[in-house]
Amino acid sequence: MTSFALPHEVHGDGAHKVFAVHGWFADRSAYTPVLPDLDRASFSYALVDLRGYGEARDAPGAYTTAEAAVDLVGLADRLGWRRFSVLGHSMGGAVAQRLLAVAPDRLRRIVGVSPVPASGLPLAGDQAVLFAEAAHRAESRRAIIDFTTGGRRPAAWLDRMVARSLERSDAKAFRAWLDSWSGDDFSAEVAGSEVPALAVAGALDPALSPEVMRQTWLSWYPRARLAVLSGAGHYAMDETPLELVRVAEDFLRADGTGETEDAGRGGRK
Repeated sequence: MTSFALPHEVHGDGAHKVFAVHGWFADRSAYTPVLPDLDRASFSYALVDLRGYGEARDAPGAYTTAEAAVDLVGLADRLGWRRFSVLGHSMGGAVAQRLLAVAPDRLRRIVGVSPVPASGLPLAGDQAVLFAEAAHRAESRRAIIDFTTGGRRPAAWLDRMVARSLERSDAKAFRAWLDSWSGDDFSAEVAGSEVPALAVAGALDPALSPEVMRQTWLSWYPRARLAVLSGAGHYAMDETPLELVRVAEDFLRADGTGETEDAGRGGRK
């Protein structure tokens, strides 16, 4: 599998290198709400566009989490990052876990924000139809975003999220990514990994709930932790940006400092 030069932007010049990987509905602009409050002295964040999104919207590929993991290792080599952490949202959380199999010796820590488990997220019936139709129907994308945020968000925000998603993703790639993140089960390849792993779950997300994280991340990874954000659904970057920055950076900062591997304030095991 040949790596692709992922489009990216780097924020900060800290010694701890971190990739930020977006989810199914957005390109790297998904992280815009948290950018002003990142600790740029401690961390260097590389925000990437996966194949089929943003500046890589027209890039060919298989559009799989395995391919994306190889692409990230290739980008790390180009950036001169020998070791790094990965923060991934939703589908990007599955990509982060793929790296546990592809390049475990290069990982410092992983953070999954409402992450799809390494076992995938099988869909059936009407749900499978809804997600498949989201590739070409704005109404389906809107319904999914509304459902996974507990039906509590303003209509204008939902419309904006859908518009961004349509503008910054390729429909064919979007559909192909669905098959990978929902259907690929690589949990046997990564279970037992000793890389510290933080799952951040939104209490309002009925799909990738705290309980799902307990059944997956906390059961697979011996050094896993769970942080529950009470005010968030599936899109913590938009819904609770300050809380997300705090729990994620507290966890990342504990690497190599002798601090306890805890999720920080607001986190719970």
